[in-house]
Order: sequence, then structure tokens, then C-alpha cells
Amino acid sequence: MSGATSPAWAIATQTGVELRLTARRGENLLAMVGIPAVILLLFGTTAILPAPATGSRVDALLPGTLSLAIIATGLVNLGIATAYERGYGVLKRLGGSPLGRSGVIAAKILTILIIEFVLLAVLVGLAVAVLGWRPPGPIDWPVLVAAVILGTATFAGFGLALAGAVRPEATLVLANILFLLALAVGGVLVPVDGLPPPIGTVAAFFPPAILTDALRIGLGAPGDPVVVLALGAWALFAVLLAIRAFHWD
Repeated sequence: MSGATSPAWAIATQTGVELRLTARRGENLLAMVGIPAVILLLFGTTAILPAPATGSRVDALLPGTLSLAIIATGLVNLGIATAYERGYGVLKRLGGSPLGRSGVIAAKILTILIIEFVLLAVLVGLAVAVLGWRPPGPIDWPVLVAAVILGTATFAGFGLALAGAVRPEATLVLANILFLLALAVGGVLVPVDGLPPPIGTVAAFFPPAILTDALRIGLGAPGDPVVVLALGAWALFAVLLAIRAFHWD
């Protein structure tokens, strides 16, 4: 194996390990796959939630469940798993291996990107096959891809910041609290303009609602693509926070 290909091979190997470990974490799989899928199918086939002002229920729900999957993958799965690896000393040993610290981070980010694109395919497939969803307009691929990448950077950054700054038990609690807040008031189930004014006004400036709006526009709904710039600002902030807060031991 040449020196030029060794780092790429090491990252690919570690990515495979990360994927296998993720598949064994039942509670994380529930957050990443089970909860978004159940929300999409349950609320997409019932009238529990109020009907959206425009479009179908699925038009409103699909971007929110995609957003929830990204949050669960980056914040909950990556954050909690990395926190326990750090607490057990695994992260420090990996960082000192030939893979190197940059290789460890690259493998983790590649892992969650692979997981997310699988989750997006599953959720969109459920919406199309089970709920009969069709895009309300032409899919804006640049906005959709940018939303996924920037949303990943945002919530992976927050997940790594938590994992590298506080104890594993605290990361577990905080990540799940933030996940539940995103579910309740992050524009995932109910658009922020449908929340009580003080809550909705504040929630509109936070990443879950911004990511959901960007995904909605990417999936063909009308809207201003400038929302991607706001998401990019949050992604930059989260990455810088992770760089500053993260400690390997």
C-alpha cells in the first residue's frame, strides 16, 4: 500500500467500524430511524395535527422528519457515542494510532453522512410509497444538498462540542433534551408560524427550524433559498464551537 493511499484506506476502514458499531446501538437506531419514520407515518395518515395552510400534510411533515433524522444522527448518535469513547479512553488511543486525530474525525463525519443519506432515502421512499407524496414543485437540488451538508455540520458540531466538553452521562442527558426540544418546538411537527407567538418567534432563529425550512424549499415548496445562508452561519458557529470545546481526554 502506498503512502498516498494509506490515510484514505485507514479512514475507510475506520468508517466501516463506525458503521458496524452504530448498527449495534439499538437506542440510537430508534432515535435516528424509528422516531422519524413513526412520526411521518402516524401524522401523515391521521388528522391529529392541524392541516397546513398550504400543501398536504406530507408536504409539511416530510421536511420536518428529515430534519429530525439529521439532528438525531449528528447530535444524538455522534455526540453520545463520541462522549463515551472519550470517557473510556478509546478516543485518545484512536487519536494516537496511525489513523491520527484528523482521520478519526473524518471517519466519524463520513459515517454520519452515509447514515443520513440512507435515512433520507428511507424516509422519502416511505413518503412516496406509503403516503403517495409527490414534490409540490421542482426539486431544488443545490438547496437540498446544501441543507443536508450544512445541517450535518451544524448538529455534528454541537454533538462533538458536547462530547468533548462534558462527561458522557451529561452528554447523554443534554443531547436527548435538545432532541426533544427540536421535536416539540423546532418546527419539526408544527411549523414555527403555528406555534404560540413568543415561542414561534424565538424558535424561527434556531437551527432545527432553519434546517426544516431549507429542506422544505429543497423538496419543491415555495420559499426564499437565502435560508441556506442562515444555516451556513449556524454551521460555522457549531464547527468553531466544536474546535474550541473538544478535548480528546
